[in-house]
Amino acid sequence: MSDMLSLAYPWIKAIHIMAVISWMAGLFYLPRLFVYHAERTKTGDATDATFQIMEVKLLRAIMLPSMITTWLFGLALVLTPGIVDWTQVWPWSKAAAVLGMTWFHHWLGVRRKNFVRGENVLSGRQFRLMNEVPTLLMVVIVFSVVVKF
Repeated sequence: MSDMLSLAYPWIKAIHIMAVISWMAGLFYLPRLFVYHAERTKTGDATDATFQIMEVKLLRAIMLPSMITTWLFGLALVLTPGIVDWTQVWPWSKAAAVLGMTWFHHWLGVRRKNFVRGENVLSGRQFRLMNEVPTLLMVVIVFSVVVKF
């Protein structure tokens, strides 16, 4: 199995990077949709319904498959011999940030369900602030992997 992973390493890494880019795009865009959803709609109006369709399609058709692919191919990279040295700090900081990113993904899913039920209590400003979370986590991940601090 490890020979197969070593041979497929460039392909696994390429797919992992593409999945991460897709997932990150969704993690940046969904909170922005929530900003406008919170500020410019009333529960039950036509704009509310339009935002709900956009949000569920983004979450289910793009973000969820991208997150799953990111995790699967990321785990394949971790299992590839010689790629990760667990005695260093960087794999642990990256892992913590990826878990944070996954938590944020699920947090967004809960917020979407609140909009569907007409129970959103967060303001556009609060969603704007939360929109910075994936950026901060991305910085930790990139520095962890590239600089290996």
